[in-house]
Amino acid sequence: MTAPAAPVVAGKPSPAAVFELAIVTGLSGAGRSTAAKCLEDLGWFVVDNLPPSLLATMVELGSRSHGEVARIAAVVDVRSRAFSSDLESALNELERRGVRARVLFLEAADDVLVRRFESVRRPHPLQRDGRLVDGIASERELLRDLRGRADLVVDSSALNVHELRSKVDDAFGTGAGTTLQLTVQSFGFKYGLPVDSDLVADMRFLPNPHWVPELRPYTGRDPAVRDYVMAAPGALEFLDRYVELLTIVTQGYLREGKRYATLSVGCTGGKHRSVAMAEALGSRLRARGLDASVVHRDLGRE
Repeated sequence: MTAPAAPVVAGKPSPAAVFELAIVTGLSGAGRSTAAKCLEDLGWFVVDNLPPSLLATMVELGSRSHGEVARIAAVVDVRSRAFSSDLESALNELERRGVRARVLFLEAADDVLVRRFESVRRPHPLQRDGRLVDGIASERELLRDLRGRADLVVDSSALNVHELRSKVDDAFGTGAGTTLQLTVQSFGFKYGLPVDSDLVADMRFLPNPHWVPELRPYTGRDPAVRDYVMAAPGALEFLDRYVELLTIVTQGYLREGKRYATLSVGCTGGKHRSVAMAEALGSRLRARGLDASVVHRDLGRE
């Protein structure tokens, strides 16, 4: 993941040209510690519980390391008081200096966070004398604006430790970040909208293979179902036009510094139409040179 080009002042590159900076933040209990350990394994210099006001100092120290500290990741969370405003100010100041930090935001569903806190028998940092769910709600509200600023939002609700590490590895390992990394994710609306979606496409306008007895047992990965879905009126037209739209959107994301995006493609159960269209979209996008991977969130749940 190469940092963006930085201006040269007095014949010397700014700190942005020297190393990469990542901010790991998000909801307590969503996996920040796991992400930090993964970044350490990838060779990043990780600083935990760094006050936002010290981010500029870390950048300055990194710029003086003569390449020994090439990648710095700071774990910043609500244990740092005045967290939200301080972090926004710190990120804005770094951008004025020509340093753009990549922000990884980790989150999870409320019920998952409750189970995680109860399993370790620890209070939420914002719980105070209230209920655990009150602390979670307060933190979610506090982080709302920062979530919108994140380059990559990862919902760890359904991820085990290994799957979460794999996502961080894919995003921050060697060679990532030169293009937009797009995840095309199929899902079933009856299981809920994926919270990490940047874009959502609804395939329920297409005929449902579920009502064709000979197709019902199969999935959108099987040729018979795929052919049925793609032969439906409007399917190929949607595919052609949506790929054109995604090309425009992804180019805009890159101009705005966004390096990761999730496109969620839904149908009723996440088994037939969404799977077939997600596979078709992934194939078309890769043919255009995009780094597009395809995952199927709800396949196998029926």
